[in-house]
Amino acid sequence: MQRHSALILLLVVSFLVVIGFVMLVSTCAFTADSAGASDVYREAKHQGVSLIVGIVALCVAASIDYRFWRKHVWWILIATSFFLALCYVPGIGMEINGEKRWIGVGLIRIQPSEFAKIASVIFVAFWYFRYPDRGKSFGKGFIYPLSILAVPLALVLFEVDIGTTAVISATALLMLFVAGVDWKYLTGVVLLGVIGFIGMLSYASNRIERILAFLDPEKYRLDEGFQQWISLMAIGSGGLSGRGIGEGRLKMLYMPFAQTDFIFPMIAEEMGLYVTFLIVLAFITLMVCGYVIGYHAPDRFGSLLAVGLSSYISLQAFVNIGVTTSILPNKGIPLPLISYGGSSLVMTLVAVGILINIYRQGRPAEEEMAHWMPRGRITPTV
Repeated sequence: MQRHSALILLLVVSFLVVIGFVMLVSTCAFTADSAGASDVYREAKHQGVSLIVGIVALCVAASIDYRFWRKHVWWILIATSFFLALCYVPGIGMEINGEKRWIGVGLIRIQPSEFAKIASVIFVAFWYFRYPDRGKSFGKGFIYPLSILAVPLALVLFEVDIGTTAVISATALLMLFVAGVDWKYLTGVVLLGVIGFIGMLSYASNRIERILAFLDPEKYRLDEGFQQWISLMAIGSGGLSGRGIGEGRLKMLYMPFAQTDFIFPMIAEEMGLYVTFLIVLAFITLMVCGYVIGYHAPDRFGSLLAVGLSSYISLQAFVNIGVTTSILPNKGIPLPLISYGGSSLVMTLVAVGILINIYRQGRPAEEEMAHWMPRGRITPTV
């Protein structure tokens, strides 16, 4: 599979992007932002521009040696923390639905937490490349890297973005496990994370209501559990083959954020169970391709980087799908490559570009020669 992992990865990403764009065109005309607007396809056009930027960014990332990110890791981490801090600055930070996740001026709006996902992965990969034998050390192998990572994580958390915080934390823990960190330390940090999550609930009281709605969706179906209740109705009404593209009913101002966090049930309603199964399979395939690329990377940094990038994309997808199918409480996190959101789309494609570069660097020399050698000629010997 290693020989074709990059091609499979690109095919999977293309499939997800196409599905996302088709569904965005289908749903954007019925969103609350489009109601009464002169251009009901404005969001689809914005996403199209983001897609073009993302493809260019993917090509650039695929052409840059992935070791470049290791050499500039501190600047990347500082810049990411700076942009995250801007979310709290009046006039620059933008608060939407009680959450301070965006910065922007005029029509330009950026979500810095999307940069934080890649920056965190780069930092963890750098740290355990630099200290490969410190996995059993409590200081340099555990406390130091987590203390540094806590800075961007705290900035994301207090944006009231628990979903992104959970995805970054889970990805970091997985990378620590792969890097060989003592399992006792990992168990301890998981317990601390649970305590911190409970403490965060007191800071954001509406999260408690979301958990109650998750535990008893029927009782809260007209309140905090409304989105997940409508989501289950959409999934059930789609059946195996769906109503047909553009024929969905529950997107018509019934489902809040149908084009972003809850686009998965809209796909289920219009395209059916078969397509939703393919989407789940696509994200599993993406993760497997990333792991295969990481296994054949030329150094430890490349291996950890590939594992981290493919894991965060897949984990975020599984969290989103878990929320929309009522397996997990509502966390307000988009479905990668499919949901509306320029920052998410561009940065996910950048992550894919980095994976492609790791694949290119990890290709064995003899395989590279065989690939370019014209057929029918005898390979020269030395």
